[in-house]
Order: sequence, then C-alpha cells, then structure tokens
Amino acid sequence: MSRQTIAILDFGSQYGQLIARRVRENNVYSEICPADTDAGRLSQMGVSGLILSGGPASVYDKNAPKCDPKIFDLGIPILGICYGMQLGCQALGARVAPAVKREYGRTTLNILDKSDLLADLPDSITAWASHGDQIDESNDDFVTLATTDTCPHAAVRHRQKPFYGVQFHPEVSHTPQGSQILKNFLYKICRCKGDWKMSDFAAET
Repeated sequence: MSRQTIAILDFGSQYGQLIARRVRENNVYSEICPADTDAGRLSQMGVSGLILSGGPASVYDKNAPKCDPKIFDLGIPILGICYGMQLGCQALGARVAPAVKREYGRTTLNILDKSDLLADLPDSITAWASHGDQIDESNDDFVTLATTDTCPHAAVRHRQKPFYGVQFHPEVSHTPQGSQILKNFLYKICRCKGDWKMSDFAAET
C-alpha cells in the first residue's frame, strides 16, 4: 500500500469512528481494524502508525480485549487513548489499577513535557476524561508528559519504544486543543506527509 495509513485498533470505543475522522481531517488515511489484528498483518499493510482506541473494559478483567503484544516490537509509533493507554502501559511493564477518584468530564491537563506529543500547547489545557482506571505505578521506562489533579500519569511516553499514551480523549470537541495533539502524533511522531484527500478514497471506490 503506497499511501500512508494509520490503523486504529478498536477496543469498543464509542469514539472509534470519530478518531478515524479526525485522522482523515489531517489529510492522512485511517482504517479501523479489529483489536486483535495480527502484528504481521499490520506490518504487511505498511502502516505509519497505530492508535489504540478507548473502550469500556478494564485491562485487568479476565475477558478484557487484548491486542497482539508483538505490535510493540514493530517499531511503529503507537498512541494509546484511555483503555488503549492502559493496555499499552500494562504490556510494557506499568501497573493499572482502579483510580482513587474516577475522572469524568472536563479536567485541567497540566503539561510537563512539550517535546513531541504535546508540542505547541500552553502549560495547561482543558481535556475530556472518562475513566475509572489509571496507571497506578509507572516504571523507569516511562516519562510522564502531563498530569491532572487526580491522575499523576495523564500522558506518558515510553523511553525506548515509540509508544505514547493519553488518559483523556483528544478526539472530542470537549478537548478543544486535542486536534493539535493528534496532529503532533501524525506529523511529528509518525512523520506523515498529509498528502491524502477524501476525494482520493472516493476515486478508489
């Protein structure tokens, strides 16, 4: 596949289609895939990046949806959103547990690191949170990029692997500057060119 593609692994998020649309609004093609899509298949697709969606489950539940753990060894940039963040952080050695205080609704995100994912943002922004679990214990492999009053690891980056996680929804309008976060992931991290248009997709179909 010659066009640059962002694959969105769907863990049952109500915002899966919205994430796909936000990517396409940035002139990058996106495709929603099953949560357990094989890493080999994603590699064959030649994806430029992966987004792990949110979802209603808890990662520590017995029947919680999982991804192929080999995706974290592909060297492809990955952005985990809410459940997707928890799943990725758990797979890479962090501990996920019920939050002392559930975050739901608007919250203030305090930004600590503006080097990549949160570049070109002010020191604090409004973000939309919806989670009962969160990263309880990080490890030395993660850098905390942002916090909220009740979530000490509201955005993280892995030190060795190109994995990023946010414990809020950048794709919704209730996170007014979320579009900049997604743009940073697509352009600064995935190195997308932004040369795809919806008319290209229409022409193919």
